Amino acid sequence: MGRKAFILVEGAPWGCGLLYVQAAQRLGLHPIALSADPAQHDYLAAEGIEAIRVDTDDLDALVQECSRIRATYGIAGIAGRSLAYATVGELCQRFDLPGPNPASIERCQDKFNQRQLLAEAGVPMPAYRLAADARDVERSAAEIGLPVILKPTVSGGSIGVRLCRNLDEVAEHTAYLLSEKHIWLSSPRILVEQFAQGPHYTVEIIGKEVIGIGTADFGPPPHFVYRQFTLPALLTDEEYNRIADISLSCLRALGLGWGLTGIEFRWTGDGPVVIEVNPRPHGTPAPQLVQLVYGVDLITEHIKLAVGEELDLRKRDRQTAAARFLVADHDGTLDWIGGDSQAAAVSGVAEVKFYVQPKTPIVRKGDYRDTIGHVIVASPSHAQTEATLQRAVDLIDWSITPFPTLGE
Repeated sequence: MGRKAFILVEGAPWGCGLLYVQAAQRLGLHPIALSADPAQHDYLAAEGIEAIRVDTDDLDALVQECSRIRATYGIAGIAGRSLAYATVGELCQRFDLPGPNPASIERCQDKFNQRQLLAEAGVPMPAYRLAADARDVERSAAEIGLPVILKPTVSGGSIGVRLCRNLDEVAEHTAYLLSEKHIWLSSPRILVEQFAQGPHYTVEIIGKEVIGIGTADFGPPPHFVYRQFTLPALLTDEEYNRIADISLSCLRALGLGWGLTGIEFRWTGDGPVVIEVNPRPHGTPAPQLVQLVYGVDLITEHIKLAVGEELDLRKRDRQTAAARFLVADHDGTLDWIGGDSQAAAVSGVAEVKFYVQPKTPIVRKGDYRDTIGHVIVASPSHAQTEATLQRAVDLIDWSITPFPTLGE
């Protein structure tokens, strides 16, 4: 028996699939993807990765495939995409491998359940209510006070999340969520939350150790499409420790503490409040930024944890890194996109990546799917990083022809 297999269930957190495959190969493992539709993960074919078509919602089918793989290769470890993470935990338990607690992941993935557990532990959060229909939503918004945020209780990537500043917007977004236009991942339940205003912070954790705290900026409301991430955040020691302490309280309250966790905060007039705990790693560009700033490869360390190897979380002298997302400003057909080679040639640029090709239809959704690329920069200071990032982004351009309207 040669190299042991490292199994990826439906890929990896957004944008990180190729990074996981490459890290597994560097560790001497044989990556194998289990997916209901392997073609949706384009990096698999590009890298010649073994992919097996299987219903990843069917635990018994996954167990059967993993048993077959174990007989051929042996299994070193299992990881997977965010929404498959509870299933990953189940598989790890079945095959006696290190992995996340599936019950904790399941509870945490429901945003209302998560809120309840955090509230019981005294974790500071925005006010929230659970609503099942339009009347519940309107009543909850009135009790909390406008503006409010409406979101599905189970979702990711800001899908279905919207800021509502008045009752008309509340009614409009509620109607959308309860219509056939929105695809629910669970029974239709809406979380109504107070809009916590203030700087947005992201926390990257492995095990029970806070690796870094960064800042995040969004595009224009009412949607929450990420525009930029910067690491590290400019915080005093007291502010850093306050966020770190609350983050560890979240882990205890939710029964987490294995693997990677990403936590989001807003620093309001009353201090930091938890917006969301993600019981899995943040997607790209978080791992790239952490590696550029601290020299810690979160993805490699996650795989090492999953296969039972010793971790190396030693941090080097830090620099500053930032990622800017490229976001389309209107719908239509992408005619061309370019400037990547010029941007990549700028000193300090670590990565330029486009997610789309010419002739791709662009239909904005108001979530992570609106991004069409990113630029990542690192330098010794925040000011230099920001200046370099802007210089590189200015070299990139694209053209989108609006879709024809009726009658044209």
